[in-house]
Amino acid sequence: MPSMRDVVVVGAGPNGLTAAVELARRGMSVELFEALGTVGGGARTEELTLPGFRHDPCSAVHPMGVGSPAFRAMPLERYGLEWVRPEVQLAHPFPDGTAAVLTGSVGESAASLGPRDAGTYRRLLAPFLGKWDTLSADFLKVPWEGLPRDPVTLARFGLLAAQPVSLLSRRFRDDRARALFAGLSAHVVAPLTQPLTGAFAMVFALAAHEVGWPVARGGSQAVSDALAGYLRDLGGTIHTGVEVKRLDELPPARAYVFDTSPTALARIAGLGGAYGRYRYGAAAFKVDYALSGPVPWTAPEVRRAGSVHIGPSSGEIGAALRAVTREGRAPDAPFLVTSQPTVADPSRAPEGKHVYWAYGHVPNGWSGDLTQAVERQIERFAPGFRDLVLARAVAGPPELARRNANYVGGDFLGGATTGLQTVLRPGPTLHPYATAHPAVFLCSAATWPGPGVHGMSGHHAAKAVWRRLRHG
Repeated sequence: MPSMRDVVVVGAGPNGLTAAVELARRGMSVELFEALGTVGGGARTEELTLPGFRHDPCSAVHPMGVGSPAFRAMPLERYGLEWVRPEVQLAHPFPDGTAAVLTGSVGESAASLGPRDAGTYRRLLAPFLGKWDTLSADFLKVPWEGLPRDPVTLARFGLLAAQPVSLLSRRFRDDRARALFAGLSAHVVAPLTQPLTGAFAMVFALAAHEVGWPVARGGSQAVSDALAGYLRDLGGTIHTGVEVKRLDELPPARAYVFDTSPTALARIAGLGGAYGRYRYGAAAFKVDYALSGPVPWTAPEVRRAGSVHIGPSSGEIGAALRAVTREGRAPDAPFLVTSQPTVADPSRAPEGKHVYWAYGHVPNGWSGDLTQAVERQIERFAPGFRDLVLARAVAGPPELARRNANYVGGDFLGGATTGLQTVLRPGPTLHPYATAHPAVFLCSAATWPGPGVHGMSGHHAAKAVWRRLRHG
């Protein structure tokens, strides 16, 4: 008879790997199964275009990774993980040839917003500077589990974070700052008028000043490989190229932890319609580029940025989000999240060459082609960009879903971040990692605190498994 494991993990994304590590550190026997040929989930690196050009198919910039309490508690640097930061963390160019920036300096960032809003920005961020460690630990934990480390700062942050970014931005007099905040909140693909969108803008801005928006040297695969290396040294076993279709295909174990979509877990574990009300949100349309030179941005400060947001006004960003989330169509002028990793990490491309990617938002399951709209947007702020393109790899929602089964319909956030599901993931329950099956747990981005390469969903799920097994 096969021996009984303590825990079997399904899915080797950052959350599955983190859960496996956390449980192995507690002395449990852990076995992990991944359907693809390598570990990684949303943190992978592949040569998508030409030999020697290393692209991140999904997550590439990691403010929440470098600031993650779970990752900080692990010796991941011993396993090859090195964070590298650009000089400018984020740039947001405007049609007049200038840009707002986020750097390690609050003063420099504030000045880029113009004299009418610089002081407002400094005052908005001042109460939270120097408090990233406690504040991040508080807002990345399950809100109702335990007392916050710094309740006064968290309450002060919460009063701002609960606001729609459209309301939070009213304190600014000019649209430069409003567009910057709209772009920051747009990462979660929700209307600017939705409550809690202010939280995402505040967190991303604060992260830029406190921990940066770094990339992993060599590619995001380094994050996953470091977690996998640490797990193996703790005695964990990893199987790749094994697609799990039913629970009884797995070895016997006291607990099973799924880094999958909720609907995939329900199908594999035989839980029927357990997550029938879980909603998947808007998708991404992503283009990865191999370039013969750096992106020719008009604004010089953008050339030093690791990340670039493209949306010339808060109104245009809001219209793009409304088109996707409320009107069910692709926007004519998409808001773009873009990254130029070779600004900080030249090892990603042959000498003198660059990698660059951009994505816009489209409806879930959309099968059209947004490439021309994406490139028109880039050309508005970097004339001559198309002349540098050596090759491009295009991935709409169907391709994203094929690359990663967790991206249902191309939803790269693991579920809609609108309405109550923004905080009650995967549903209204006090135990978001437990399921109807007493031995089955969910640890993916569909659980609190949601999307991002930070491992915190896996961290909290591991704690839930530990408590269940410890009390028998």
